Order: sequence, then C-alpha cells, then structure tokens
Amino acid sequence: MNKKCATCGLVNFPTAVKCSRCEAELMISGDIAPTPGGRRGGFLVRAVVCLCVALVALFGFYLSLIATAKPISVEEKVLVRTATRVLREKGFLSEARLLGNFTVFRGNDNWLNASVAKENAYAATNFPFERVTLYPDFFSYRIDDIERAAILLHEAKHLAGQNEHDAYEYVWKNRDRLGWIRARYGTSPVWQNVRRQTKENVPELFTCEANDLGDCTE
Repeated sequence: MNKKCATCGLVNFPTAVKCSRCEAELMISGDIAPTPGGRRGGFLVRAVVCLCVALVALFGFYLSLIATAKPISVEEKVLVRTATRVLREKGFLSEARLLGNFTVFRGNDNWLNASVAKENAYAATNFPFERVTLYPDFFSYRIDDIERAAILLHEAKHLAGQNEHDAYEYVWKNRDRLGWIRARYGTSPVWQNVRRQTKENVPELFTCEANDLGDCTE
C-alpha cells in the first residue's frame, strides 16, 4: 500500500508521514492498492503481443519462400493437375486434396532450398508451408503422368509432415495401386532412381535375397 499525496499527487512510501515533495500531511491522502488481477492481465497482454509478433514473422518467412522463386507456367500447371487427377482416380484422395487445394507450386529454388545440395531431385517440399518446387526434369525428362503422380505422391507425404523414410516406403508399397509397375516402367530413369533412393532410405524393404535387388515387395 503506497500513500499518494492529495495535494501534489506524489506517491510516497507507506511509512511516510509527510509528502517528500510538498511536505503536506499524508493522514488524509488515499492509499493506492494494486488492481486485482493486474499482474495476470499484464502477462496476457505480453503473451498476445509475442504471439502476434511470431505470426507476423512466420508469415513474412512464408512470403519470402514464395517471392524468391518463380511460379510454374500455365502448361506446367496443366501437367500438375493431370497428375493430381491420376492420384484421385487411383484412390489417393487425401493426397490429391492436399496437392490440389493447399499447395503452392514453384518452378525453381527459393533462397532456403538453394542452400541445400540435391541429387537427382524431381521436386522438393517446404513443410509446414505447403510449398513444392518442381524441377525441369519433372516436366521433360522421359516421364509420363503416372510417374509424375508417383513423384507428387511422395511430396504429398512430406506436405503431411512425414520424413523421407516414410514417404519412400509409402510410395514404393503403393506403386502397383498407382499403376506404376515394373513391367512398364522398370527401365525408366525415374523408376531406377526412385528404387535406388528407396533402398537407401528404407533398407528393410530390400532384404529378400530371392527377389530382384532383394525387393521384398515384389
């Protein structure tokens, strides 16, 4: 409880008898009590301010990922929609919905992706910003709608928060359902690259010595 001088308004120590500024008697001055819940209210205000600052920073980071990479062309958008439709028709509904409704596609690396080395990459995903980079080979390197759908299926798993192990495992186990079969695609560069990368990331699928390359899913 602090004593406030009724004459000059100065807040004095609780033990003061006279105002240290004007020396008026403090006997008749009012006491200042802390406002009930004031400390809690101040904490909530600071928490809301911090949350707003964090959201603004996050939104700015997202915009930087979009602004530092070029959009895909109209023709490329058609190929993406076609591959997404293939996924929908094959029953990969949640993945197709994620790719079709919530994903921003770009045609080259943003500043973040450019700092990461890539090998035989057809696409890259920035999670949780739902942004996918599609590299030139995705559109032009001896690849059809089924193989584009397989690549997008892999990226959709990243968009959902899954790591490389789980994404490669899911696509490889579901390749027959997608129609991406060895009889038709076994000699394609995409098939061979993805099989090699799947073996590197999911080695437990390649322990059956009787099958080709030890592939237990054959």
